[in-house]
Amino acid sequence: MEGNKRWVSGDLQHPDRDPNRRQFVAQQQEPFGAILSCIDSRVPPELLFDTGLGDLYVMRTGGEAVGPVVTGSVEYGPMTSDTPLVVVLGHQRCGAVEAAYKSLRDDKPLPGNLQAIVKALQPAYEQAVREGGGDPVETMARAQVELTAADLRSNQDLAPLVGKGALAVVGAYYSLDTGKVEVLAGAPS
Repeated sequence: MEGNKRWVSGDLQHPDRDPNRRQFVAQQQEPFGAILSCIDSRVPPELLFDTGLGDLYVMRTGGEAVGPVVTGSVEYGPMTSDTPLVVVLGHQRCGAVEAAYKSLRDDKPLPGNLQAIVKALQPAYEQAVREGGGDPVETMARAQVELTAADLRSNQDLAPLVGKGALAVVGAYYSLDTGKVEVLAGAPS
C-alpha cells in the first residue's frame, strides 16, 4: 500500500528495476505478494503498487474470473515459497464485468470463450442484483472481488495458511480516476 501511495502522489521510486536486480532474481524468486487482477490495460499491478522485478506474482484474467488453472496459479506462491499475501484486485469501469452484466441481464451469450468469463462472473451478477444500488456494474465488480477473495480464503489448500496467520487474502478495488487502491476485505490485523 505504500507503493500505491507513491503511485497516487506521483512520487515513484521504481524499485527493483535495474540489471543488478535482474541478476539477483535470475536464479531464485521470493515475491512478497501475489495479485489476481483484471486484464485491463489501465490496471498493471506492478505499476499501481510501484514494485519491481521479482516482487509480485501476477495473474490477470477478465474480471478476475477464476477456474482451476488460475486458482492453481494463485496457490503457487503461498504453497511453494511461503508468499504471505494474495490480493484480488478489481477496478472501476471494468469492461469484462460490464460485458458479463449485460450478457446476463439481457440473456444474450457472448461469442467464443468470452462466455466462460460470463459464467465465472454469474455469482457476482446475482449478488449485485440482490443488492441493487445506483450503478449495478460497479456493484458487480466489487462483488466479484469480495466473492473471489472469500473463495480463495476458504480454499482447501489456502485456508490452513490463512487460519494460522501465514497468509492474508485481501480483496481490493482500484479507482481509475484517482489511482488509489481501496482495501475491501481481508486486510491482516
